[in-house]
Formats: sequence, structure tokens, C-alpha cells
Amino acid sequence: MTITEVRSQRLTTSKAMVEAIDLEMERDDRVIYLGEDVGAYGGIFSSTTGLLDKYGPTRVLDTPISESAFIGLAIGAATEGMRPIAELMFSDFMGVCLDQIYNHMAKIGFESGGHVKVPMVLTMAVGGGYSDGAQHSQCLWGTFAHLPGMKVVVPSNPYDAKGLMTAAIRDDNPVVYMFHKGVMGLPWMAKNPRTVGDVPAEAYEVPIGTANLARAGTDVTVVTISLSVHHCLDVAELLAPQGISVEVIDLRSLVPLDRHAILQSVAKTGRLVVVDEDYQSFGMSGEVVATITDADPSLLKAPAVRVGNPDVPVPYAHSLEYAVLPRADRIEAAIRMVVGA
Repeated sequence: MTITEVRSQRLTTSKAMVEAIDLEMERDDRVIYLGEDVGAYGGIFSSTTGLLDKYGPTRVLDTPISESAFIGLAIGAATEGMRPIAELMFSDFMGVCLDQIYNHMAKIGFESGGHVKVPMVLTMAVGGGYSDGAQHSQCLWGTFAHLPGMKVVVPSNPYDAKGLMTAAIRDDNPVVYMFHKGVMGLPWMAKNPRTVGDVPAEAYEVPIGTANLARAGTDVTVVTISLSVHHCLDVAELLAPQGISVEVIDLRSLVPLDRHAILQSVAKTGRLVVVDEDYQSFGMSGEVVATITDADPSLLKAPAVRVGNPDVPVPYAHSLEYAVLPRADRIEAAIRMVVGA
């Protein structure tokens, strides 16, 4: 049975994530979930709703506020044959447990010569736009992608959220799974119509390392990820009646990075805009541009333009926060600049 033949349903991104985890826990009793407020509370962004009732406290573990301890627990369980999912409540908290993540989770496979595997998923909420302040609003996927040894996936919609979670759980490598608050479809956040979508009821995988053509176009390629996909699609729809055809590439995965999709699209359009909610310096936007300049700079008819967060902490005040985030106004201005409109 193919994906197009299976029964589908309308789900939010958060419910699609939970369904993927549920199906894998049902299929494989080695899959466990642990983290802060993931039990009775169901995850502060509804990442585990209903799982405790179904699987009990031995497989859905509420942990103390000790990220280094419970991520270390997950790593140890993974090396002994379990397939744990550990939730770091916010990506901003990576600092208190980075030794466990980078010196253990990411390196054990390398240091053992491939003899010891760490088949675990590290999940975390990312992103701004909700006045969560400088310590709860960062994306930081560029930081994780910069550190070798971990796959890094970032879904933007319900279909990809379920398929990437399934693929991450089944992968024998450590996978960092980062979900933006703004794509989860939660009722107490800003309304986003694309956070609800058709999702097959059965289990399926979205291959890690394969970008998605979110919108075809001919005048300019916009490469982006996560919530920024939605902003870019909004701008593309706005500009289409004005004669500007925007192609939107949703990377879905930073490690591995689908460089072929980037090159193929820019070879067609000749122009590139990269939109990234992470910090602009030393991150995803520069890597995407380098993908073109390292391979064939002549593909570009105009200099590439980057739209990212400036290198400042994310402000708490809503007006200032919106000023630094790569929202529709900045994206539209960048597209107009690169096409000369």
C-alpha cells in the first residue's frame, strides 16, 4: 500500500508528532519518552498528549529539572539497546547539558569505531514570536548542525512532522528533532492555517536529508526552514499577481543538507534568497549560499540575499521581537531586491 492509498486525517503538527511517537511505541517496546512535564501535563507544547495514559510511567518518564542527568540517562539507554526520545524543553537550555549531547551522544559512535550505536532522538522547542524572552526564543539549529555526529531535522508542517519523527526514531544514529512553537497548531498561539493538514493514519517515513519543493517558481529561489516556510509562502502568494514567481524550498533537514535541491533550483531561477530564524552569522544562511558559490557561482544572476536574525538576543518586547525576526515584510523586501522589482 502506498502513501497515496492509505487513509488520511486532518491533524495539527503537534498531534501528528504524537501519533508518530504513539505508533512507534506500540510497534517497538524499546521506544520510551522522557523529559520535563512530558507525563501528566502532556508536554508544554502538547508533544506527548495522551501517551502516559496509554503506556504508563515506565515508558513515559517525567524527569526532574536536570537536563544533563536525563539526557545522560537516555544516552546510556540507547547504547544498551533502547530507542529513547528525550525532550529538552527549549533549545535555549542546551548549554546546561551540551557535554552530554556533544561529547557523548554525538561522539560515542565515532569513538567506538562504529561498534556502539546511539539510536536516540533529542527533541526540543525552538523559535520566537511569543514574547518568551531571550532565554526561551532562540532556534539554534545552526549550532547543532555545526557539531558533527548528529542528524538535525526541522519540520514545518503536520505531514513532515509525523514522517520525520518516525524516521528519526527508527534511525540508528542520534537525531536532533527541533519543532517551532509557531508550527504546532496550538490554540493559544497565533493562528496559522498551514499547521493543520492531511496526514496518513498509518506509519510512514519522510527521508532525512531530502528537501521539499514547497512552491514552484521561476524568478527567484527562496531556501528556508520551519516557521519561515509559512512566511515565505505567504509572500510568494502575495507577489504572484504582481508577476514575481517565487520558488520556495523547505530544507526539512540541516544534517544531511540537500545541496542538490538547492543547486537544482538556483540553476533554474538564477537568484537566491535564504530565510532563517536562527542567527545570521556562522549559520544555515551562510552554508546555503556557500553551496552555490562553492559549486558554481555563475549560477547567480544577482548576489544572494540573506534574511536572518541579527546577532542580538531575541527581545522580550513584542514590537522589538518582531523587528528582529525574519517576518513577511523583510522577506518581501529581500525578494524585491534580488529580482530588481
